[in-house]
Amino acid sequence: VAVNLSDKIIYTYMGVIKPKLGNANYCSAGQLSPLLNDPLYKTIGVGTRIFLGGGVGYVAWQGTQHDPTVKRKENGVPCVPAGTLAVIGDLKGMKAEWLRGASMLGYGVSLIVGIGIPIPVLNEEIAKYTAVKDEDIFAPVVDYSRAYPQLMPDTLGEVSYAELKSGKILIQGKEVPTTPLSSYSKAREIAETLKAWIKKGEFLLTEPVAALPGPESGVSFKMLNERPIK
Repeated sequence: VAVNLSDKIIYTYMGVIKPKLGNANYCSAGQLSPLLNDPLYKTIGVGTRIFLGGGVGYVAWQGTQHDPTVKRKENGVPCVPAGTLAVIGDLKGMKAEWLRGASMLGYGVSLIVGIGIPIPVLNEEIAKYTAVKDEDIFAPVVDYSRAYPQLMPDTLGEVSYAELKSGKILIQGKEVPTTPLSSYSKAREIAETLKAWIKKGEFLLTEPVAALPGPESGVSFKMLNERPIK
């Protein structure tokens, strides 16, 4: 969750962040996010067939900032950003509705991609993970004016996705309006579309050919520190 404690407006990949706790921006669909429904990557792996941009794609590898060994809650959900995916698909089979260019004011360009991943409920453990709710998912609140750019571990606390989706959160005694970068209504639409494809037999689930690095792998994201020019 990105906030701004300074007295100047900040333009970031998380959108425009207003000064003096003017707003709080967050991303992810929360309880519909695939990687939060399979937090230990029991079913999602290399070769998993997915909904990608309105067409069919596949998980190719872990993403560039995949960090599976971070601290987690008892339900397996990470306390900070963790799993990421590298995906691949045929652009000709995708649709503009689910693949759009975006301009982040004052920051640059980006790409908005609709992704849906089917999670087969193979046992009680996976059933427990997929039953996760917004009130069980927490995100740290980070000051993007100081802590984030200076790589400081400081946070202003954590809030649940239920709180974030309520439209406001309480930070340092101040009520701050929240804004999502991810569309929950579109996430529901993707889930319903994928469900319909599966029921019609138009989309078959695939077993991963290789697992993604999990919490036990020892794999961690290493930040590259800027070295001064001499």
